[in-house]
Amino acid sequence: MVKALKNYVCQSCGSVTSKWGGKCESCNEWNSIVEEAAPQSAPKGLGGGRKGRSLDIVALKGESNTNVPRHITGVAEFDRVTGGGLVPGSAILIGGDPGIGKSTLLLQVVCKLAQMEKSCLYVSGEEAVDQVRLRARRLGLDKSPVALASATSVRDIVASMEDASNKMDLIVIDSIQTMYVDTVDSAPGTVTQVRTCTQELIRVAKKRGIVIVFVGHVTKDGQIAGPRVLEHMVDAVLYFEGDRGHQFRILRTVKNRFGPTDEIGVFEMANEGLVEVPNPSALFLAQRQNNVAGSAVLAGLEGTRPVLVEVQALVAPSPLGTPRRAVIGWDSNRLAMVLAVLEARCGITLSQSDIFLNIAGGIRISEPAADLAVAAALLSSQSNIPVPGNTVFFGEVGLAGEIRSVSQPDVRLKEAAKLGFDRAVIPERVSKKGKAQGCVEGLKIEEITHLEDLARQFAGKTPYKTYA
Repeated sequence: MVKALKNYVCQSCGSVTSKWGGKCESCNEWNSIVEEAAPQSAPKGLGGGRKGRSLDIVALKGESNTNVPRHITGVAEFDRVTGGGLVPGSAILIGGDPGIGKSTLLLQVVCKLAQMEKSCLYVSGEEAVDQVRLRARRLGLDKSPVALASATSVRDIVASMEDASNKMDLIVIDSIQTMYVDTVDSAPGTVTQVRTCTQELIRVAKKRGIVIVFVGHVTKDGQIAGPRVLEHMVDAVLYFEGDRGHQFRILRTVKNRFGPTDEIGVFEMANEGLVEVPNPSALFLAQRQNNVAGSAVLAGLEGTRPVLVEVQALVAPSPLGTPRRAVIGWDSNRLAMVLAVLEARCGITLSQSDIFLNIAGGIRISEPAADLAVAAALLSSQSNIPVPGNTVFFGEVGLAGEIRSVSQPDVRLKEAAKLGFDRAVIPERVSKKGKAQGCVEGLKIEEITHLEDLARQFAGKTPYKTYA
């Protein structure tokens, strides 16, 4: 009898080696390599072959599902993030920190769909059915016609999905790390089990046209636990973000085969669960104080949604030999670049000061358009001259100190005008067409070409002046 092969798989990155080691050479994690049975080889020989189909939908008149509508959940922020609803047969992976609200959000989505006469199944591998009922009762959703199950065996779940007498529209697996396939000689949560379970469930879901949503655990770095191939297997990857000190929760798309990426949905954690925030800009700026040095408003863009957030900066004398740099909600490397440009190109001395930067509201901004707003907040704090409360900023700062243009300025300006701002400091627009598009009624636009133009407004103790 042939002896079964053994592989050693890193539970952090999924790399496979032929022998055990204390440290993974791929991700440098310690004590993460576990012995697992090697998967069986694929059957040899020729298959039956598959006939290709036409790309044109008009040519598919004789076939079913030529124009399949999306499942609209009724949770507008969730529908926005998924690209306008759930596509039948799609697989979605949602990850987030423990206790951030993943199970609460999905239970609300499932109950909304069930109220629209969609057949939904919520499978929990971490909670008993009665525990899920208690959470539904707290959210006021206990009357929804949702089927609940507590199971961890993929064989049992697949049997329910393939039951012809029970047409299913949506199934939630909470979570994929608790599932197991009995033909794999590994513990639940290992790389081999997670990969095998996901592959089998996605295969059946696409065959039956069922939307399947996986809940994934995350590592200490905030990445979805398990093999990286897990994110390649699904159609959409969503991250549920939020600071425990704030009531806001951000649902962000990092991959979507049926819609735009980097789209966000904003929720507010309340007693009745997660409440949608249709206008996050007004909520993020609700507690902003005017005439305070070190505060500037950024007209940002998350996916297709314009978002106005407050950038707060504090420049203080440092008693230490190496000044501190603390950043919340922004890239610390980009802050270091803006500080270097201010010193080298504008003559602003900040190397001996402690710098604290915060994006208010618990949201994280990653686009380069925030450079100009960050620079304005730093200059305001360093000179102790407040930025006028009716002004917004956006623009990318180059290493030479030039202010570069960013995408979709007209969308940002319209959002600023809608919230009552009447002045915008933006990069210079080159084309006449761009200038015509950027004209927003009631909004004075001030174009600058170099960061020194902005620094000049904060030189000395004179009030902030407008540009000519």
